[in-house]
Amino acid sequence: MCLLKNSGTPALLFIWRQSPLLPAGVGTAHGNLSQILCVKLCGNLKYYQSNLYSTVVPPDEITVNYRHGLPLITLTLPSRKERCQFVVKPMLTTVGSFLQDLQNEDKGIKTAAIFTADGSEIAASTLMEVLLMNDFKLVINKITYDVQCPKKEKLSREQTTEMENMKSLVHRLFTALHLEEFQKKREHHLLEKIDHLKGQLQPLEQMKAKIEDRSEAKTSGLLWAGLAVLSVQGGAMAWLTWWVYSWDIMEPVTYFITFANSMVFFAYFIVTRQDYTYSAVKSRQFLHFFHKKSKQQHFDVVQYNQLKEDLAKATEALRRVRHSLYLQMPVEELNEKK
Repeated sequence: MCLLKNSGTPALLFIWRQSPLLPAGVGTAHGNLSQILCVKLCGNLKYYQSNLYSTVVPPDEITVNYRHGLPLITLTLPSRKERCQFVVKPMLTTVGSFLQDLQNEDKGIKTAAIFTADGSEIAASTLMEVLLMNDFKLVINKITYDVQCPKKEKLSREQTTEMENMKSLVHRLFTALHLEEFQKKREHHLLEKIDHLKGQLQPLEQMKAKIEDRSEAKTSGLLWAGLAVLSVQGGAMAWLTWWVYSWDIMEPVTYFITFANSMVFFAYFIVTRQDYTYSAVKSRQFLHFFHKKSKQQHFDVVQYNQLKEDLAKATEALRRVRHSLYLQMPVEELNEKK
């Protein structure tokens, strides 16, 4: 405490009060605690109180620190104006989950996004471990905060190898402990997907069955018409040979007819790139009638084929999941199923 006097002016009495948070002998050089200065004006009992602070974090600044090896992000919530700390698990937490935690904690946060220092938006699936390697910008309700990440010490090659082995071991343990639960969820999801696909396919299957019946009837009619033409042709040749002309006259005619048929078959191969067989002709004609009728009935063949393919994949995946669950069941449950 010191007393200053001056002629013609009241004396000023400066009283330094030690903060109760400070132990005796601790001065302002430590830079993290405050002292209180009281000024007394002698002759006029007025007191003026002033707080002298050292360098502290502004209330709206976002800081990133490490505690017990985990990143600790501290920020001010916009609604309550309170500082809140979020512990981040770098290898499990993603940018999307971190932003969702912010919105869950403060309902006043309408929009939240994270950008790189050059202004590129960071995907929600990015791990926080990757994000905390460099400085970034956090935008909350259109207010941008520059976040500086502390630089971590680079690990040696042996430490890096040990860390990777530890991550691999943790991943295998997690997989082994949660594999059955994951497979049951997968089985439930596949069953729902199969039911949904069957529901979409049911009206298409009914329409397809009707189109197939009509196409099959037209194809059969065309085949019977071809048989009738060949029968008429054979009967006409026999009538001309035995009743109108002789064999000497009809023999060259039959040769040219046979040669003409060979030319027709060869032309069919050139156009379709398929051998002229009755089964191939029937299948081709059936598909021709089917697609023509599908356009008339507005039947989407591409959608139907895609749904059938998705259903086959889902069924195969369900079979594999159930086979895996069957192998992991205890002996008692296997005997009960048998």
